Amino acid sequence: MKASISTTLRNLAAAAAIAATGAGAAHAATAAGQPSVVIVHGAFADGSDWAKVIPLLQAKGVKVTAVQNSLTSLADDVAATKRAIDDQPGKVVLVGHSWGGTVITEAGAGDKVASLVYVAAFAPEAGQATADLGKDLPPAPGITKLTVDKFGFASLSPAALQENFAQDVPAEHAAVMAATQGPIAVKAFGDKTTVAAWKKHPSWYIVSKNDRMIQPELERRFAKAMGAKTTELPTSHVPQQSRPADVARVILEAVAASK
Repeated sequence: MKASISTTLRNLAAAAAIAATGAGAAHAATAAGQPSVVIVHGAFADGSDWAKVIPLLQAKGVKVTAVQNSLTSLADDVAATKRAIDDQPGKVVLVGHSWGGTVITEAGAGDKVASLVYVAAFAPEAGQATADLGKDLPPAPGITKLTVDKFGFASLSPAALQENFAQDVPAEHAAVMAATQGPIAVKAFGDKTTVAAWKKHPSWYIVSKNDRMIQPELERRFAKAMGAKTTELPTSHVPQQSRPADVARVILEAVAASK
């Protein structure tokens, strides 16, 4: 068995080396084509949070990758996002929801990123932590409903998620979202960015007018600061779940503008 595992690992390493050799040609061949989309989910979620939007993008011939964040720290999630960006054959439209906005703000400054799409997402300045944002506003109701376990990871109970995270999603679907949610390390909200990618790239922003996790007024501030092309939707914190066609439309607009 050990010999078999060793052989498999050697074969994988060889395959990776071959792929790396051809990467430059692949990138050159696709650089002038349609960009890929890399989607970064937020806290209390995983990549399946985008299951309604992804098929709509794929139906238009867009290559889509959903990052699976560990939600253990900003550095860990940025590393996972950068791996996904680097794995794309050409330019990338980088999409972030909620905490994922902080992640793409840090991870998206590179030249492979063509544009950014923020969906009810944090968008800190360089040197800011997520926990620093919106302190001058009344706290969003959902934030007061978090439960923190003995390991320092925050989550939402099924009832709190239905009421504050996804109040416009059918109850049976919200129950699945609660079961598949990714708890986030509370300390991650104190991790500071070192760059603001939205200062380098064109940006789009979707404001969720009925958001109970991030203050809608704070979302509007982010959109204004970055000069984003802004869409407001009458949705909860998860427009990708309740209005997927509208969210897909904004992402496709960014894709078309980024060719």
